[in-house]
Amino acid sequence: MLKTSEIKFLVELDENKIPEKLTWTAQDGGIEMEETKAIMLSIWDNKAKESLRIDLWTKDMPVDEMKLFFHQTLVAMSDTYFRATDDEKMTETMKDFCTYFAEKLDLVK
Repeated sequence: MLKTSEIKFLVELDENKIPEKLTWTAQDGGIEMEETKAIMLSIWDNKAKESLRIDLWTKDMPVDEMKLFFHQTLVAMSDTYFRATDDEKMTETMKDFCTYFAEKLDLVK
């Protein structure tokens, strides 16, 4: 018997359709209506052979936190790329870029 798992995102918009509030639920992970300031979701369209994206952030997301969010997302993508491809050389190249990105944005203390 197959098990299903559901992840939900709720987006509250202002009159100009700008996100005011973002919440998400993943009951299998113990997350229930957890508020967040940003969501980046990539979906693979197998028929079109292209990536689809949903990038949302609230208007009160601080820019310094957005920079950290991007950096951490790039690092996580590097790790995921390695797990998916076992390509050490490109993973190291990606990690080098992540280090460069962090240095240029003064994220490294």
